[in-house]
Amino acid sequence: MRIDAGGKGVNVVRALHVNGHDAHAVLPGAGASAVEFGDLLNEVSVPHSFVDLPGAIRINITVAEQDGRTTKINEPGRASSAADAEAMLTAFSELFSQASWIVGCGSLPPGLPPDTYATVVRRARKEGVKVAIDASGAPFAAAVAAAPDLIKPNLEECEELVGHALPTLGDVKKAAEDLVAGGIETVVVSLGRHGALAVDAKGATLASAVVDSPLSTVGAGDCLLAGLLAGLSTGMDRAEALANGVRWGSAAVALPGSAVPAPADVQAVSVTIHDNPDWNATTQE
Repeated sequence: MRIDAGGKGVNVVRALHVNGHDAHAVLPGAGASAVEFGDLLNEVSVPHSFVDLPGAIRINITVAEQDGRTTKINEPGRASSAADAEAMLTAFSELFSQASWIVGCGSLPPGLPPDTYATVVRRARKEGVKVAIDASGAPFAAAVAAAPDLIKPNLEECEELVGHALPTLGDVKKAAEDLVAGGIETVVVSLGRHGALAVDAKGATLASAVVDSPLSTVGAGDCLLAGLLAGLSTGMDRAEALANGVRWGSAAVALPGSAVPAPADVQAVSVTIHDNPDWNATTQE
């Protein structure tokens, strides 16, 4: 049994930090739960700041079986308001001058306006900061309409976004190309055993890795996003950044709980770039 300071955005920051990249988590919380959460982040020296919103920190339980399957029991989010959203937006807007990327991750608490992530995109764009969004449902659709620089849905989230099933890799590629044509600079779709597909205006890349002894998939997508952003921010092209992301995400699967991979874990993963994918291959697991 282990206790981690987690949550999608926090996982991204933890993964970036442990691999030597500057990152800062802005999160809601107050009181004893924030003290405990902050202590966990301080133990691994992760930079962070809290917005004073009592009751915002949830305790979520994940039961991981030996074959890698997971069962999640998540507490409901804190009922929140537009004023709460504005407090969060103000807090991280203060960091715009120090940032190259702003990352918005996960579901929104009940009560927040569905255009919250879209507001993030618009405010960051005014400051010349790139935005990556990894979310789902109506908030994700609203964010996509505002054209962030990068989105990273999984297959189910991508299908929900485009409004129809994507039964083959070719269907996923076409959906991602349409999203790029609509104004998204880079679309990355995580595809489980197929790895991940990255599409931008210059083309598409499929990358995958094999994990011999999976322990937990919790946070793997967040680590994929972290590795991808680390690559893009250091000048890697689409294929190199995608391979970096797949390497980080696959390394996370081999670790317990929501542990994030350190450099040694990442270096142990071998990634395959598929030069000629079978675009008719099924996306079903």
